[in-house]
Amino acid sequence: MKRNIYHQYYQVSGIWLLLLLAGCQSDFLDREPLDAPLNENFYQTQDQVLAATAPLYGYAWFDYNTTPSFGIGDARGGTLTGTVNQIDNILFQTTGASSDNSSAWRALYNVIGQANRVMSDVEKYTGSGVPESTKLYAIAEARFMRGLAYSYLVQNWGPVPVITNNEASLSDTGVTRNTVETVWEFIIRDIRYAAKTLSTTAIQNGRLTKYAAQGVLAKMFLTRAGIPGTRNQSDLDSAAYYAKSVIDNSGASLLSDYEELFKMKNNNNTESLFALQWIYNGTWGTQNSMQSFLAYSPEITGFNDGWGGDLGASMFVLEKYEAADKRRKGTFMFPGDHYSYIHQSVNNAQTGQSTVQELKVPLNNGTSGTRAWVKKYVVGRPEDNEGKVLEQRTGINTYILRLADVYLVYAEAILGTSASTSNTEALKYFNKVRERAGLAAKTSITWDDIYTERILEFAMEGQLWYDYVRLHYYSPERAYNLISDQERGGYTISPVYASGDTSADPASWTISLSYSRKVSANAANFTLPIPTVELTRAPNLLNDPVPYSFN
Repeated sequence: MKRNIYHQYYQVSGIWLLLLLAGCQSDFLDREPLDAPLNENFYQTQDQVLAATAPLYGYAWFDYNTTPSFGIGDARGGTLTGTVNQIDNILFQTTGASSDNSSAWRALYNVIGQANRVMSDVEKYTGSGVPESTKLYAIAEARFMRGLAYSYLVQNWGPVPVITNNEASLSDTGVTRNTVETVWEFIIRDIRYAAKTLSTTAIQNGRLTKYAAQGVLAKMFLTRAGIPGTRNQSDLDSAAYYAKSVIDNSGASLLSDYEELFKMKNNNNTESLFALQWIYNGTWGTQNSMQSFLAYSPEITGFNDGWGGDLGASMFVLEKYEAADKRRKGTFMFPGDHYSYIHQSVNNAQTGQSTVQELKVPLNNGTSGTRAWVKKYVVGRPEDNEGKVLEQRTGINTYILRLADVYLVYAEAILGTSASTSNTEALKYFNKVRERAGLAAKTSITWDDIYTERILEFAMEGQLWYDYVRLHYYSPERAYNLISDQERGGYTISPVYASGDTSADPASWTISLSYSRKVSANAANFTLPIPTVELTRAPNLLNDPVPYSFN
């Protein structure tokens, strides 16, 4: 049985009450609960110091992971659509009161607040018996998490306040925003410190390594490269350097079967460089609750959740799949799809009895469907997962960085400002991603080739919006045009059976647009409104941003 790392800590809100409540984290920590807030009496052993950073791997991110991760990353990015759920993100109608907007802001500053507290306490209170390497490792973990949180903040809200001292900030009603350029410099410094300080192998399963930090640092350099309005070659070179270091030295490797990536039994696999760690039966907030919001029905969760029937793949993303692409079935469920490792409860209309069978995705009206429902992060019922599923609770990790991502970052950094590249190394790693998907290798690649692979490889992993933000930094009109061209409307999807045998798996599907719905993207869409509650508390957030001082 997993037990809480902390029983009580500090509860906080937004950038004002920076969250420090903690719970048990996956399988890499198992500690007795504490009955008091952490203080100078706590950091006296290596295990206690490591326990202090454990909430940064899950609990602190909970409110971002639950719906904003895919609401902003996928619905806003264009891979996920619906008619009611996530409509603010789908139609670019986000306001200061929109729930995902507020939850994401609050959660990300919670991560920052907890990271700041860990760094401060580790410096002040760590006992003499704790190895210096453990102390530095904990500080590096905290700086990595803080930098990562700021990367999401600056990409969504533009200029944001850089908070490094919780105590001073809690009483500072004059806090203001810092410029995008200096926030990015802060991010690079934090994650570079982690890359230099973390060990090459994880101290415990699921914890950060040097190569996880290098991989994220590569993405940070790749994105920051566009901030001048053109792509900065020095940052592109740094992105390529760190990505190649991960490729050559981390020992990571792609899983051979894409669909296996999203089974709970394969948490912390050879492809996973960094993932949020969750436990299904811990304190509230230590679990992954995405299945509740993405699964199309309670019949495949086994509980009263499964509220995702309104959500599904957009026409935009469906049109990009080649027929042979193995990633589609692991990402979206088509009507008639068969999943042997997920079960469903089916009611017999004549007997009134319910039976459980292997999942055969139903058709909405008996002949066709109106959704390609979400499969990724939907793991199924308790019996599909050794009993490790509860209502609104699973333990599947949330990927932040996979090796496939590093491969495509490397290819994009090598491409740089060129129209195309036939660079041998860039092609090698780009084609590894395609070949795993069952697709033919390419002999030359363009920006469009790389972005198409990113769309299909990372759909429903909260990534696409941030890819467009990266593009928007150096080519805003192209970003507007690409998003404005996306079809986010409704469609019907009908299975086609070989020889008319409807008891067999479909041979193919026909997809027809029912109604068109597009957005007209512009500069305003690339800066989310600061949540209203934060502006009420800190009206200075509306003032012009100032450079962050690194003194």
